[in-house]
Amino acid sequence: MQFLSVENASKSYGEKILFKDVTFTISKGDKIALIAKNGSGKSTLLRVISGDEGIEGETSRIVIDKNIKTAYLKQEPELNPKDTVIDAIFDTNHAALKAVKIYQNAMLTNDKDAQHKALMIMDEQQAWDTEARVQVVLAKLRIKDHDKEIGQLSGGQRKRVALAKIILAEPDFLILDEPTNHLDIDMIEWLEEYLKMSTITLFMVTHDRYFLENVCNEIMELDNGTIYMYRGNYSQYLEKKEARIQNDASNVDKTRKLFKRELEWVRRQPQARTTKSKSRVDGFHEIKKQLAGVNQDTEMSIQIDMTRLGSKIVEAHNVSKKYGDQNLFEGFNYKFKKAERIGVVGVNGSGKSTLIKILTGEVKPDTGKIIIGETVVFGHYDQEGLQLRNDKTVIDVVRDIAEYIPLAKGLKMSAESLLEKFLFPRSHQRVFVSQLSGGERRRLYLLTVLIKNPNFLILDEPTNDLDIITLNVLEDYLVDYPGCLVIITHDRYFMDKLVDHIFVLEGDGKIKDFNGSYSEYRNDKEDQRIALQNAKSESTSNTDSNKSSKDDYAARKELKSVEKQIEKLESKKIEISNKFNNSASMSPDQLIELSKELDSVKEQIEEKEMVWMELSEGLE
Repeated sequence: MQFLSVENASKSYGEKILFKDVTFTISKGDKIALIAKNGSGKSTLLRVISGDEGIEGETSRIVIDKNIKTAYLKQEPELNPKDTVIDAIFDTNHAALKAVKIYQNAMLTNDKDAQHKALMIMDEQQAWDTEARVQVVLAKLRIKDHDKEIGQLSGGQRKRVALAKIILAEPDFLILDEPTNHLDIDMIEWLEEYLKMSTITLFMVTHDRYFLENVCNEIMELDNGTIYMYRGNYSQYLEKKEARIQNDASNVDKTRKLFKRELEWVRRQPQARTTKSKSRVDGFHEIKKQLAGVNQDTEMSIQIDMTRLGSKIVEAHNVSKKYGDQNLFEGFNYKFKKAERIGVVGVNGSGKSTLIKILTGEVKPDTGKIIIGETVVFGHYDQEGLQLRNDKTVIDVVRDIAEYIPLAKGLKMSAESLLEKFLFPRSHQRVFVSQLSGGERRRLYLLTVLIKNPNFLILDEPTNDLDIITLNVLEDYLVDYPGCLVIITHDRYFMDKLVDHIFVLEGDGKIKDFNGSYSEYRNDKEDQRIALQNAKSESTSNTDSNKSSKDDYAARKELKSVEKQIEKLESKKIEISNKFNNSASMSPDQLIELSKELDSVKEQIEEKEMVWMELSEGLE
C-alpha cells in the first residue's frame, strides 16, 4: 500500500537549487531516513511534502493517501503558547485521547454528573488502555508540570511535548524532522525501540547513526539536488555509497581528462569559428558544467599549533552543587591528565552542563574548589552560546578572531583556507550569517572555538543540527586532537568514537567514573541488571541439591494456590467490567467506587502474577 508519492519535485531559492525533479514513493512499513549536507534542503523537502511550502514545476506532484492518518514533527514545533502542556498533548482528533482528557478533567472536580459522563465515555471509546499509555509516554519523555503554559517551556521541552502528542495520536505515517534533538540518551533509546515497531511507517531527517543502523530499512541521500536511494540500514548505506563513489570517481577521472583536452583545444581556436568548431565549444561547456556538479568533500585534517599543557591541568577537590532541593553532585574529586577523553552522560537536568561550567570557573561550587593550571586554555562550545551577528559575513566572523591561524612547524593558514577545511567554499564565505542554516551556524560557531587554539576542549552538545558529513569530518579532527577533550552529547555513535571513559551523573549527588565507552557502560549496566535478576531468581529457585523434597512440595503447593487466586481475581475483573456495561442505573458515586475497585483488582492480579513467575522460575 502506497502512503506517499513524490513526482518531479523541485525547489530553489533564487539561484540556489535545493533539489530538482525528485521522484520517490513510500509504502506501508517503510522506515526511510533522509540525509544530506546542512543547507541542502532536507527540512525544506519535508515542508513541501507536508504542504507547508509550495512546490515548483508544472509536472510536479505530491500525493499522500487520504485514508491514512499522517503526523509531522517539525524541528521547531508550532504549539499554542497559551495552552497548558496537557491541553497541547490532548489537542487531537483521536477519540480515545479525547475521552482520557475528559476523564482526567472530570476527576479533578467534585462534579458527580461530569465524572459519571466521563466514565461512560471512557467505556464507549475503550480508552482505559489509552490512559495507561499516556502515563507511560509522559514518563518516558519526562514531561512534568502538566499545567505549565507552552510559552514558559524551553525549546527542548516544547519538542518533547510535540513528540508525545504525535506518538499518542497513533498516526499511520510519521514524518519526523530531527526527532532526537533535545532528548537525553535514555529517551532516545526508548524512542528507537518505539519506532522499530513493524506497524509504523516512517520518513525522517536524522543524523543519529545508531538510529539509522537500528531503525531504518532504507536511506535516501540528497546530494547536489539529486536523490540516491540505498536499501538497508546505515552500514549497508556506507557500503553501497562507497561503491557508487568508486564508480563516479572513474567517470569523473575520464571526464577530467576529456575536459583538459577540450580546454587546450578551445584555447587554440581563432575567434571566427565554423559550425563544427562551435559544436565542440558547446560540448566543452557541457563537460565543464558536469565537473562543476561533482561532489568534492573536503577533509578537516589540520594541525593547529596547540599551546603546551603543563603537569597541572584541572583538579576538582570535594566539589558539591545543589539547586534548591536537587542535589546534582557532592564530594566530587578528579585530577585531569594529559590527552584525557571524557564523556559526560545523565538525564536532562542532572547537572552535566553545570559540572562543566564549574570546571571552567564559570559557576562556583557550593563546597570544594577547582584548581586550573596556568597553561590551560579552555575552548568551550556551549549549546546555549550560539550568538553570531546576523549582519556579519562568514569570513568576517572568522577574521574578527584572526586573519591567519598558526599551524605546527611554523606554518600558518589564512581564514579563507581554514573555512574551506570546515566545508565553507569560497563562494559561501561572503554569505551573511542570517542566511545560514542551523547546522551551518553551528559549524561556524564550532570553528570560532577551535581557532582560538585551546588545549582543553569542551563540547556541550556539538552534534545538534550537524549533518553526517560534518560529523565524520569533526570526528576525524578530534580523533587526532592532542589536548584534553570533554564531550556532552546525546549522540551515542559520536561518543563511542571519541571517548575512552565517562562520568555518569546518576542522581542524588552521585557521579560514577566508568572506564570505557558509552556502549560498554550500557552493556555493563545491562549485565548487572541481568545478574541481579538471576540472583533474585536463584534465591527463590529450587535448584539447591540439599533442598528437601518437602520444600519442593510446599513450593508447588503455593504455586497452585497462587494460580487459583489469579483465576478468582480474573473472574472478579470480568464481573466488574460487565457491571460497567450495564451502568445506566448506577449513581455517579457508585461508578467512581466501581472504577476504584477495578483498579485495585488489576493491581492485585499484577502482584500475584509476579509471585507466580518467581515461584515457577524456582521450580524449573
